[in-house]
Amino acid sequence: MTRRAKSTKRRAVAIRRKALPDREVRLAKTASAHETIGELAHGSEIFCLTFGQFSLIDAIVEIVSQIGPTDLTIATWTAADAHLERAANLVASSDVRTFRMIVDRSFETRQPAYCHRMRELFGFDCIRFIRSHAKFALLRSDSFDVVIRTSMNLNENPRVENLEISEGRVFAEWVQRIVDSVFDEVGVSEKRSQSLSLDGIPETSAFKPIVASYIDRDSVVEPYATHTIKNG
Repeated sequence: MTRRAKSTKRRAVAIRRKALPDREVRLAKTASAHETIGELAHGSEIFCLTFGQFSLIDAIVEIVSQIGPTDLTIATWTAADAHLERAANLVASSDVRTFRMIVDRSFETRQPAYCHRMRELFGFDCIRFIRSHAKFALLRSDSFDVVIRTSMNLNENPRVENLEISEGRVFAEWVQRIVDSVFDEVGVSEKRSQSLSLDGIPETSAFKPIVASYIDRDSVVEPYATHTIKNG
């Protein structure tokens, strides 16, 4: 049975992280994902610009090879068939313990065979369809917590792309809460067209509300002049 979506205003949720260690910035014109990412360490903060020579799945494969058996979540909008096959091979391997995917509501229409394959491997519950253009990945192993934010889809795109990699438990757990809320709110076979409510996760704003009591006009003393200044 499809769950009935709640009527909700659009909202924003965010996490404000404390001062980060020095972020590494890299430009990769021809380098592979392996060469661009390098060796991950705890607390890593890496920002890369690429020329589109590798895709999100290449980055995921590289990180999984470093951090070991992984619980993997991918959010994407589109994907090429070849990269979907690589993703399927990856999640079918022992390197991925669990797999979940958040995609746009049109994804199954565009990639029905891939959705069927993922459900064969990880059950009918492993995918959620919402109105989404988000592209991120969450990779959690026994010793690492990695979040990827990117402009990349699961396809190779010969254009400038950004890739940001953060290792840290607090940020990863916040993203995990978002993912868990999406899976709790949206039904297995639902193609969600309404905005999400994400109950249990408060909307976050950098601005603090200002509250002031009412001031009665009669209590306000109007200014008056006590002297007249003449010109000349």
